[in-house]
Amino acid sequence: MIGPLATGLIVLSLVIALVSLLASMRNRAMGTVLLVGLGVLELGLLVQAGFVIAGMVRGEGPDETATLIGYVAGSLVIPPVAVFWGVGERSRWGPAVIAVAGFAIPGMIGRMLQIWQGTV
Repeated sequence: MIGPLATGLIVLSLVIALVSLLASMRNRAMGTVLLVGLGVLELGLLVQAGFVIAGMVRGEGPDETATLIGYVAGSLVIPPVAVFWGVGERSRWGPAVIAVAGFAIPGMIGRMLQIWQGTV
């Protein structure tokens, strides 16, 4: 895993969560800014997943490979599901779902870093 990329993804995810929370509090539906932000987040998560897989192929991975793969797969699934749900729900609850996803991703990335570094 790449530490600076993980940090950037955590920051981006928290920014998306806060913007979504503000949109939800203002009773607004999901807008283009959130959609683009989630797309960039997903792209970054795919890049990080590529580095994780490449590291594991080279033998640099942790002992708990199944757990790490589960966290990587889960983090890749959350943004598209949030987009699907956010676009479908045109009330204030669409951005609220995106906020929950935005707050979940940093926890998953932090856990992936712990597993990768062996500080479980």
